[in-house]
Amino acid sequence: MSKPLIAVSGKNGQLGYELEQIAVNYREAFDFIFTGRQVLDLNVPESIPAFFDLHQPQYFINCAAYTAVDKAETEKEMAFQINAASVGVIAEQCKKYGCKLITISTDYVFNGNGTKPYPTDAPCEPVNYYGYSKWIGEKLALEKNEETIIIRTSWVYSVHGNNFVKTMLRLMKDRTELNVVGDQVGSPTYAADLAGAILQMISSIQNGHAHYGIYHYSNTGIISWADFAMAINEMAQFSCQVNPIPATSYPTPAKRPAYSVMDTSDLIKDYGLVLNDWKSSLQVCLQKLK
Repeated sequence: MSKPLIAVSGKNGQLGYELEQIAVNYREAFDFIFTGRQVLDLNVPESIPAFFDLHQPQYFINCAAYTAVDKAETEKEMAFQINAASVGVIAEQCKKYGCKLITISTDYVFNGNGTKPYPTDAPCEPVNYYGYSKWIGEKLALEKNEETIIIRTSWVYSVHGNNFVKTMLRLMKDRTELNVVGDQVGSPTYAADLAGAILQMISSIQNGHAHYGIYHYSNTGIISWADFAMAINEMAQFSCQVNPIPATSYPTPAKRPAYSVMDTSDLIKDYGLVLNDWKSSLQVCLQKLK
């Protein structure tokens, strides 16, 4: 009997990369196909039906996204095509072939005015266009395929690609002090942890324990960007001084939510996942980057 096929889009992004690294541990149970933009370009929606026609996967993990938050304010058409319209097309194709969809969303669907972790059913009110495009993508995915899981995540970093952790390491090596925003709080997510969680969820579904809908995933703990920078500085044994500054001192084209902590309890309840705390995961990532 042939093994179920898991197709992954966005293999060159942080999450796609980490999924490909740990897929080796699941090869007895599943076959995998990892695609980059050359094969599956979400900015060219016509490429999507042909891909499904050819491969007919049982699971589709959509890691492809337009993630340039500030550029999205001006490149609205492209952000919408990749994060919303094409996600709708993927969901339609999943429905057509009886394929289960897992697509990744963001804490940026919320307005950031909260004071306690956002539950999965909290009202969405994005404060920037990137968040808006991801929110519409969520709605289209759920509308077009009931066997869809949306995973909202936050502050993603990895050994691969561009991210806050790698930027801090680069800057701290050369500088004696850094100003980092101290009044935006959230929970970091190590992409390798999220990748492991996704494959555990697929294994559960394969074993008959399927739950669909919206879930939140991050490492545990609530910190500011400045706290995060201080921890990186300390763990990497740099002697850079980190100065917390207000977000107003560091204006960006796209507004950022001030509070983006999400309630992960549904995921723990439905899928029995164990979430690592942010510090231990940061330590693992920094070890790998050495």
